[in-house]
Amino acid sequence: MLDRVIGFSLQNRGLVLIAALALVVGGAYQLVRTPVDVFPDLNRPTVTVLTEAPGLAPEEVEVLVSRPIEYQLNGATGVKRVRSASGIGLSVVWVEFEWGTDIYQDRQVVAEKLQLVRERLPKDANPVMAPISSIMGEVMLVGLRPAKPPETPEEELRVGMEIRTFGEFAVRNRLLAVDGVSQVTVMGGHLKQYQVLTSPARLAAQGVTLQQLVDAAEKANVLAGGGVMERESKESLIRISGQTLALRDIEETPVVWREGRAVRVKDVADVKFGGPVRRGDGSVRVREGERVSGGGSVILAVQKQPHANTLDLTPRLDKALEDLQRDAPPGVVVEQRVFRQADFIQSAIDNVVEAIRDGTFWVFIVLLLFLASVRTSFITLTAIPLSVLVTALVFSYFGITINTMTLGGIAVAVGELVDDAIVDVENIYRRLRENRLKAAPDPVLKVVFRASSEVRNSIVYATLIVCLVVTPLFALSGLEGRMFAPLGLAYLVSLAASLVVSLTVTPVLASYLLPSSAGRGHGRDPLLLRGLKWLDTRLLRFTLRRPRPILVASLVLSAVTMSAVFGMGSEFLPAFNEGTVTVGLQLPPGTNLAESGRVASTAEQSLLQIPEVAAVSRRTGRAEQDEHAEGVNSSEIDVRLIPHERPKPGVGAAVLRAVPGLHGLGVEKSGRPPEEVLADIRERVGSIPGVTANVGQPISHRLDHIMSGVRAQVAVKVFGPDLIELRAAAQEVQDAMAKVPGVVDLQVEPQVEISQVRLRVKRDEAARYGLAPGDVAKLLETAYKGRAVSTVLDGEKSFSLVVWYDSASRSDPSVIGQTILDTPSGRKVALSQVADVLDTTGPNTLNHENVTRRIVVSCNVQGRSLGDVVADIRAAVRPVEERLRAKGGEYRIEEDGQFRAQQEANSRLLVLGAAAIVGVFLLLCRCLGSWRAALMVLGVNVPLAGLGAVLALLILNRPDPAALHGLPWWKLPGVWFQATTLSVAHWVGFITLIGIVSRNGIMMIAHYIHLMKEEGEAFGEQMIIRGSLERLAPVLMTAAVAVIGLVPLALGKGQTGKEILHPLAVVVIGGLVTSTLLDQVVTPAVFFLFGRKVFKPETEKARAAAWDDAWYSGPDRPAPPVPLVAEPVMNGPVEPEAQVAPETPSEPGTNGAHKKDGGDPSRDAAHGPTKSPPPAGVSGTAGATTAAGI
Repeated sequence: MLDRVIGFSLQNRGLVLIAALALVVGGAYQLVRTPVDVFPDLNRPTVTVLTEAPGLAPEEVEVLVSRPIEYQLNGATGVKRVRSASGIGLSVVWVEFEWGTDIYQDRQVVAEKLQLVRERLPKDANPVMAPISSIMGEVMLVGLRPAKPPETPEEELRVGMEIRTFGEFAVRNRLLAVDGVSQVTVMGGHLKQYQVLTSPARLAAQGVTLQQLVDAAEKANVLAGGGVMERESKESLIRISGQTLALRDIEETPVVWREGRAVRVKDVADVKFGGPVRRGDGSVRVREGERVSGGGSVILAVQKQPHANTLDLTPRLDKALEDLQRDAPPGVVVEQRVFRQADFIQSAIDNVVEAIRDGTFWVFIVLLLFLASVRTSFITLTAIPLSVLVTALVFSYFGITINTMTLGGIAVAVGELVDDAIVDVENIYRRLRENRLKAAPDPVLKVVFRASSEVRNSIVYATLIVCLVVTPLFALSGLEGRMFAPLGLAYLVSLAASLVVSLTVTPVLASYLLPSSAGRGHGRDPLLLRGLKWLDTRLLRFTLRRPRPILVASLVLSAVTMSAVFGMGSEFLPAFNEGTVTVGLQLPPGTNLAESGRVASTAEQSLLQIPEVAAVSRRTGRAEQDEHAEGVNSSEIDVRLIPHERPKPGVGAAVLRAVPGLHGLGVEKSGRPPEEVLADIRERVGSIPGVTANVGQPISHRLDHIMSGVRAQVAVKVFGPDLIELRAAAQEVQDAMAKVPGVVDLQVEPQVEISQVRLRVKRDEAARYGLAPGDVAKLLETAYKGRAVSTVLDGEKSFSLVVWYDSASRSDPSVIGQTILDTPSGRKVALSQVADVLDTTGPNTLNHENVTRRIVVSCNVQGRSLGDVVADIRAAVRPVEERLRAKGGEYRIEEDGQFRAQQEANSRLLVLGAAAIVGVFLLLCRCLGSWRAALMVLGVNVPLAGLGAVLALLILNRPDPAALHGLPWWKLPGVWFQATTLSVAHWVGFITLIGIVSRNGIMMIAHYIHLMKEEGEAFGEQMIIRGSLERLAPVLMTAAVAVIGLVPLALGKGQTGKEILHPLAVVVIGGLVTSTLLDQVVTPAVFFLFGRKVFKPETEKARAAAWDDAWYSGPDRPAPPVPLVAEPVMNGPVEPEAQVAPETPSEPGTNGAHKKDGGDPSRDAAHGPTKSPPPAGVSGTAGATTAAGI
């Protein structure tokens, strides 16, 4: 079938080139339209149910709201986990579904369950589902701040209401209208209300009850419909309007008529503008040179829809914000320099694209050095853009975004995309040279067809092996699977595309560009290759005289080096460089919003003293309808940092960045490295008394939240029914974890007792006055929570008219008892007569997981590997767990977080990697025709690759000299090993390395078999030397392009977008370098010791018919011979000093092709007499680069 593909391509060359051009155009078109993001879709399908229950304590919210919803949703179709948080007046339930489920079907399941539970909830509780968003959903934070800070509390209230009104009605609605925005939450400022404020004393002075005032306020602002009035042949709509925007009109509203006069609202209450009790606050501070501007602000968090393109959405948001700045009230600044996810995405994508570009450039240089021909290098290089654009088309078809992982898969494959084309072009070039020297040359298309056919099978086998070892990535589950599967897909698709290109476009381009070039050569290798062959000859002679010591030394060295892996640390993923730091501050529960804001403001000012900090934004508490159920004692500060490195403009700087080792000359550096700035931030916020701090980065925190429900790397969850027991156990766990080295940001989930004022109705006394408990509760709810009795319409804006007690009365428990109540008998009684006012305590929040109460002790890790810290934590917590289990089976402790995902990923990669090795072995047996040969390939190349990979990691991750000082020599290796931390990205690199290095062994051992089987070489030292020299060029060239393509990623440690790809590149480069270099020493030695039984001469059997050239319909006119002119080519005779023995002339028809690796002696007959020596100037042993067809 592959012959038919090659034949069709050559018969329809114009069509193939047009199709390739169409792919280029279509791929480029889809490439610019494909959504761009930092990471693939990492969202576990999650539906968030928000239920506002104003005024209810956490215990009531838990019992009346959260539990009924949890009971209905737990066990629903596809539900993996149900978590909830019951706070003051708010219930948040997170329903997590299995990976891969459809989010719209999941929302339908939740909606059906909510319909069943809605009637069981309190009257005012209305559960709603939060909009669909994503882990990368928060694309922008926008601050609305006054240009001049207010000077008095009254001015602060006025400005706060003005800015909040502008943000609530103008900015929010305008941003929601932008295509791609799913939600905009507003926090901070003062939500404007028309407020009627009274007190028990003022009501008592006029003999008016609170209910009478509520009724009067409700009548003060009304809007009703009067139906339709018919007047002759027309009709008119009747509008009954009692609306007012003036405070005075409300003040003049009568409450009761007494003693011939009306008691008006103004007699018993003040009517003014104000805001509700705030549950959230915000601020924005921006550095402008040496000055810091900003302060208290309104913050809008913009969430995008799951599949929206952030880079397309952000300019539209910027345009909308620019328009809003022009329409903003005087003195209001729309601050956009807070947080912009697009900056991180653009930086990450630019860095990875730059790595692909630089890798492609260096691949071209390597090809030019080895091939010494611009034409052959150009043809070979076309595989890269064609493969990349085909990959873009596949991504577009399947709806996959362009992100650092998909681009990373292409970047890893850049050097390998040309491997198949290298083999094909080199073989075509050599066959065309041979054909030119014939007395009667064959038609060019036939020569190209035959040359491509010779290598087709082994090209396919090599590509299959490389692709096979990547398949375990698709079996990874959870977050790690969503992260690495797109990388594997990009890698596989691009390699498959390069294989198709090598079978179609490459032969066509070669038939156009190489015939004339092939006739201009003197048969000498390029200077670089001649020098390498001279050196390799002497090395081989030394090796083959000492095969056993060489083999033993290599095995021992590999085993000792690989043992270092067991002493290395572990982590889930490398640290990201997001350019923004998230600082979480927790004050003791019960702290009010004003105090939390004051302490957080102190932290802001401290952070702004760090020179690398460009801006800070703070969100204290929570916004309305915000799914983060944070108390007012919690603050989250987003710290935007000045980039440590910025690319210098200009082509010259780009060239410098592309040169290994000169990257620093092409960038501008400012400030300290990010890790030092992060340590400084952690030190500053950690020194604030009474504050528990958690320092991380936005995306990292969200990833942690997906895995464990907690924004930290490690979460120890304590489950049980009794909150007091849970608190005690959590405190013991915290004390045990505090002793573990490497634990930072240690904190216990704050589920503690806070102050409560409880009103308990005296049932007997209330009944004596004809009052039911509900009557008392309703009145008190109005007094202290406020009752919205009407809505004031002001154009497109709407504001609530609220009646409640003034601030002084609401803040003094002694005043509560003075509240006057109406009774059915007409008598008025004080609240103190029918109710007790108790000062008690209760929990600030109650968290559940799978319907069970839970408290979490969380921490981050610094200075040690995640795996080592978790192992120590488990040992430290074990005694606590044993004591807790003795209390009953309902109590238990679970560890969760990044390490669990890391362990699951490593286990799967270990099992599936072993299965992939078995698959590689079977493919090698099929390709080489011998299980012994297959075992040699794996037994030599894989250990040698592991040796290099581990050495590269140990060299790059050197320990601090201070850590080695004073240690005895036998402890030095252990400390050195611990300085390296292996992540899932490293293990992906090890798995990928197995397939890549197998190419080397195939090319070496397959050619040894070919020499014995097809060219009659006897097994011995001379045959091995000859085969090794003939395979030196293709082995070095394919390895060199693979290595050089990864160098930009390996040098990109800490650069945005390359964090995950850097360890993978280091592992592959280290392994490929040692495997390629030592392969020239160890593989010949191993084959010399054990290769005698690999091939046994067989009796000639009937062969199949010769080449089927029926497809060729062109004129059979041989091309005239072209005089030879000097042009260095890759293939030529071994230099005299490199020849170790007289060589049997190779048959032109069989050189580089054999039965087991794509050749067929019956086809070789088509080249002419099988035993005739090669024409002058062409060596029969000339560096055939098609070992095993490769």
